[in-house]
This record gives sequence, C-alpha cells and structure tokens, in this order.
Amino acid sequence: MTNHKPVMLFGEANDINRALDEAVLKTRQLNDDLRIRRLGGTIVITAGIAALGPSTIRDIISAITAFDGFTPENDPYGEHDCAVMAVSGIKIVWKIDYYDLSRRYHSSDPSDRNVTSRVMTIMRADEY
Repeated sequence: MTNHKPVMLFGEANDINRALDEAVLKTRQLNDDLRIRRLGGTIVITAGIAALGPSTIRDIISAITAFDGFTPENDPYGEHDCAVMAVSGIKIVWKIDYYDLSRRYHSSDPSDRNVTSRVMTIMRADEY
C-alpha cells in the first residue's frame, strides 16, 4: 500500500474553502448594497405592505436598512439575504432572491453581479 495524497479535482480543501468564503463575502456585500443602499437590484413590496401607507412603508424600509441582527440561526449561510422582523407591531419578512439576468432562472453565481439580478421582496409575514 502506498502512502500518497489523493488528488483533489478542484484543488486543495483549503483553496475550496477560501473560494467559498470569498463567494459568501461577495454575495453578502452585494446583498447589503441592495438592502442598505438600494444599489444593484430591484426592491418590490407586496400588496399587503403597499396597503400600510407611505409612512409605514418608510418605517419598514428604514428598519430593514438599519437591521444588523444577523446570527448563525437566522443567517446560516452568512449572506444577509433574509430576515423576519416586527416594525410598528407588524411582522414582516424580507428576502433577496438571485436570478439570471433575464429573471427566468436562478443565478449561476450570486456572488457575481455580472450574471445576477437581485430582487428583494418585502412582505407581511402573513403573506409568506
């Protein structure tokens, strides 16, 4: 029996982990750009949110912008792509989905803004 190191198809395990970490960090930054600065994607609200009126919608968007309560429990992949929160006593859900540029299919690489169209949906929890 020879004692040789198996060849890894995609490189060393550390290289793979580093690439995954970089992809997560890029995805997180792009998601934060959309959520906080409203850059790099589209934000849609549901009929239930629209019915709350402009003042409440502003409060909700401000709360989403300021949200920093990401934990391993509510953000297991570290992408800052969704949360459930209460604003003015209303339980809301926001989430970011990753589509290809035609918005017909999922993005092949959410960390690459050149192949990804981000859509953040803001909804009442009872609409989810």
